[in-house]
Amino acid sequence: MTTLAARLARFLPARLVAAAARAVYPRFEPELARIADLCPPGCGTAVDVGGWYGPWTRRLSRRARQVVTVEPVPHLADLLAATAPPNVRVVRAAAADRPGTARLWLPPDGTGARGVSSLVRRDIHAHAVDVDCVALDDLALTDVGFLKVDVDGSELAVLRGATALLTRDRPAVLVELETRIQPIKPVITYLSLLGYDGWVLPAHTWVRLPDFPLEAHQAATSHVATHGLLRRALPLGNRTRYVNSVLFLPAGRAPGADPGAARLRGSRR
Repeated sequence: MTTLAARLARFLPARLVAAAARAVYPRFEPELARIADLCPPGCGTAVDVGGWYGPWTRRLSRRARQVVTVEPVPHLADLLAATAPPNVRVVRAAAADRPGTARLWLPPDGTGARGVSSLVRRDIHAHAVDVDCVALDDLALTDVGFLKVDVDGSELAVLRGATALLTRDRPAVLVELETRIQPIKPVITYLSLLGYDGWVLPAHTWVRLPDFPLEAHQAATSHVATHGLLRRALPLGNRTRYVNSVLFLPAGRAPGADPGAARLRGSRR
């Protein structure tokens, strides 16, 4: 089903649609409004996997010296490259666990404007385009302080392709996980093996993932996920919270804490 926002977007200039999406997105995804809790001060490199219209890319560019945005939808990648701040590098590819090519599935309108394109085919997809794939570990990234992953189903492959980066730099990692798309336990288990703990933001306070029934919550609120960006962002819209973003931090670190201080405490034990 095409959302109202997607139908309206067809009649508006792409740059205007992108600006509007960036403006309302913090209401749609409150974690973005709490970016100071996620991206540490003095962040060297921030990585935005699944850039879409750039709501995360634009805000990360104000906090990190460099932002690397990975976006596989060709026209969205071109738009990002044309409009992003100077400290943003756009990689026109899909993040995966190895380089190569893959089929990127798109909804019936074929634009990818809804942000639901994926390497994993679902019933909302109608056709596909071939895109290049890249592993984050092959991008020669350094001093990575924050990684955001929004890929609608291939999260584990993205993280496997970033294992060296995660082990070396220990960045904060925000992953969109939805049980209606893929099982979420493999991602949680993989990051746990790398020494990461999960956190969620169901209201105004961060909660440890083991203390929040994420799968049950998503089952009870999955109807909200079918509402479009505009409906979920308007002040008078449905205010039911659908939690689908999980923040993973190195064990012993809490949201908003200085990662340098956390490492220092760990070295004293």
